[in-house]
Amino acid sequence: MLSTLVFSGKPVCSRIQNPRKDQSRYHSITKIQSCQQQNPNTENSVSKFWTGPRPKPHLINPLITTTEQNPVDEAAKNGAFEGTNGSLQKGFQQMLVLCGFGYWVNGFRCFPWLGLNFHMASNLCMQPSNLQMVQNFGSLPMVAKPLYGVLSDALFIGRARRIPYVSIGVFLQVLSWGSLALIPVASEALSILLACVLLSNLGASIAEVAKDALVAEYGQKNKMPGLQSYAFMALAAGGILGNLLGGYFLLQTQQPKSMFLSFSVLLAFQLTITLGMKEDSLGLPQTSSHSLVRKSISESIRKQYFDLLVAAREESISRPLIWIVASTATVPILSGSIFCYQTQCLNLDPSVIGMSKVIGQLMLLVMTVSYDRLWKHVPMRKLVGIVQILYASSVLLDLILVTQVNLRWGIPNEAFVFCFSGVAETLAQFKLLPFHVLFASLAPPGCEGSLMSFLASALCLSSIASGFFGVGFASVIGITSNDYTSLPTGIVMQFLAALLPLLWINRVPATHPSAEKERKKGRSMRTRRTRRVGRVGFGSIYSYRREREPDFLR
Repeated sequence: MLSTLVFSGKPVCSRIQNPRKDQSRYHSITKIQSCQQQNPNTENSVSKFWTGPRPKPHLINPLITTTEQNPVDEAAKNGAFEGTNGSLQKGFQQMLVLCGFGYWVNGFRCFPWLGLNFHMASNLCMQPSNLQMVQNFGSLPMVAKPLYGVLSDALFIGRARRIPYVSIGVFLQVLSWGSLALIPVASEALSILLACVLLSNLGASIAEVAKDALVAEYGQKNKMPGLQSYAFMALAAGGILGNLLGGYFLLQTQQPKSMFLSFSVLLAFQLTITLGMKEDSLGLPQTSSHSLVRKSISESIRKQYFDLLVAAREESISRPLIWIVASTATVPILSGSIFCYQTQCLNLDPSVIGMSKVIGQLMLLVMTVSYDRLWKHVPMRKLVGIVQILYASSVLLDLILVTQVNLRWGIPNEAFVFCFSGVAETLAQFKLLPFHVLFASLAPPGCEGSLMSFLASALCLSSIASGFFGVGFASVIGITSNDYTSLPTGIVMQFLAALLPLLWINRVPATHPSAEKERKKGRSMRTRRTRRVGRVGFGSIYSYRREREPDFLR
């Protein structure tokens, strides 16, 4: 039992003027006096700073505090706490199914694309430059990702602004791959095939923008930075299984249309899951109906576009964005020429190429887990610089294969392609992860979809520019399906171009903003701890003694 003590009589210190301060100061002295019987040494410490007459305390309305609480209030608190935990857990599970499975399907897209590349190279007998041009031209819908992001942030569909766009994107993919599988002319006529590819990438872009915004918004609301690393893990897991099954399907059936049909069934299953979810169950902040009616669609889109421009002009966003875009666009990609060389000159089985992609995705998964556990504390500029150097060095692995140096070392072509063919592509994908985490942490509230889609669009545009740069460069140096003598020269130029971005790497921030915030928070906590000289205990009462003198002595 703890009794409340107050003094009777007039104040003895003329400097005390505030009644509330009087009561608090008398409480402090009286509590110390009440503990003198337990610790008589406190007599001297109190007399040092109190020289006036000591008033006699008496009890007024003693308050008895116990650990028992009102059972009704306790039950209400427990019910509210359990309800909150239940809703949070349910929202997390639905986010895991919606975005986790969605990113896995996005990584599994390599399964039908491997069959499509094999179909264009073997069945349609395309030239390497034409094959790579179809791949790059089909990626044009991804350049318009900022438009999808602005629409997702500003335009609500049925009081939701994320899940409906995921459903629309998945439906467009079902339509495109289903047409390639079931309509014979769609896979034979180049124009219809290209239209299906454009429709597929359009749907994938819309769904990816909505999922990126969901992950960024959910991570900011629940204080969970770095969720993008788990998205990369799901992508890598889907890529591993997609490449593994893709090589097996091509080896056993030699029918790419069966791969298109299988992927269409998987997309239909994803569409069923997405349509059965509601966005308000994810625990994200919802917009009231009044705010939805108050603004027109044009005003909302205009405001969201203006917010995106303001965010993109921030130096903390624009500088790293310029670096990652330039580091991708300045390197000519020769993937089409390398693929045709492996299939036409070396006569490698599609299963070997598919397994090389599996090894690359396994490496990406291991590197993503390592980043989430260890490397995210490494300074960002140092980490990105190391990855860029490793990427430039991995380009030379293709030079070893083209010049057949691996045969002099006793390594067969199949084994070399199996182990090292996907290393450069893996490092290029992993280099994007720190920037995704950076932009997700810097995205202003309500602008997550616009900013993340702007990053994805800029990266896609730089990849397309790099691909067309590689097509033009291959044509200039004379790489054709019948002549690959100039391919080593192209690989050497690709290696030198990959080293150029190191010249302006100072645009990448030295440290990650979240790590800087944690460091400042820890420093402020240490500063507060060092200000405390000690803690003096009198029974069950604790009083902190600081470097400055007590308030009632001023």
